[in-house]
Amino acid sequence: MFKGLFQTKKKTPKAELALDLTDIDLNNVPKHIAIIMDGNGRWAKAQGKVRTFGHQAGAETLKTIVRAADKLGVKVISAYAFSTENWKRPVTEVNFIMELLSRYLTSEIEEFNENNVQVRFIGSREGLPEIVKEKMDNAIEATKNNTGIILNLAINYGGQAEILQAVKDIAAKIEAGSLNVEDITNDVFENHLYTKGLPAPDLLIRPGGDLRISNFLLWQIAYAEIWTTDVYWPDFSPEHLLQAVSAYQGRERRFGGLVNKK
Repeated sequence: MFKGLFQTKKKTPKAELALDLTDIDLNNVPKHIAIIMDGNGRWAKAQGKVRTFGHQAGAETLKTIVRAADKLGVKVISAYAFSTENWKRPVTEVNFIMELLSRYLTSEIEEFNENNVQVRFIGSREGLPEIVKEKMDNAIEATKNNTGIILNLAINYGGQAEILQAVKDIAAKIEAGSLNVEDITNDVFENHLYTKGLPAPDLLIRPGGDLRISNFLLWQIAYAEIWTTDVYWPDFSPEHLLQAVSAYQGRERRFGGLVNKK
């Protein structure tokens, strides 16, 4: 998904990202946007290219969208990069993505720091190549003091697996006597999820035309607004992001209750 970010080349000054914020209320921007980056392979096929070509293009899109979200005032972007189910894909594609992840987490550190981006990861480290885990650790350490937008990459992530692991961790504490059953609350449970310390997503964006959440942040998106588009992820632009945010701002978030109207 990330090769476009990994290529070794001279860095050129980035053009100023122009956003038309006429219809956007900057006081009501979602703090946390979750994105299912779907459609890379179909986009590549439509171009007569191999799937990996789509992953390269999708990487450039992620880079642009993080910049646009930061300019909007979004605090967290959680991007679904590789799911627990993606291991079922052809081994050549999986190896390609792992190699690109390793390169990305080496080559982009300087740019993360230049743009004050803090990098985090959610998902299981089990089964990931050692070099990828090493690069993940390096990225966390190198950007931990950055105070701008958080880029939260979901790698080897599955929502069901996350919840199951949280249940096991809580059960182990109960068995050890360090936690009582009656003390289990939403906050206690959330502190055992990968997203501990992050706000719940306000907005879930899914490009690519499919209408499902694909095992992504199942607990966390309980009351997230969902916005979909048929546009494949490589063609997803800052303008589409603004459309999603504008739609979000036009909705009433009731969280299961009612909005009082006079």
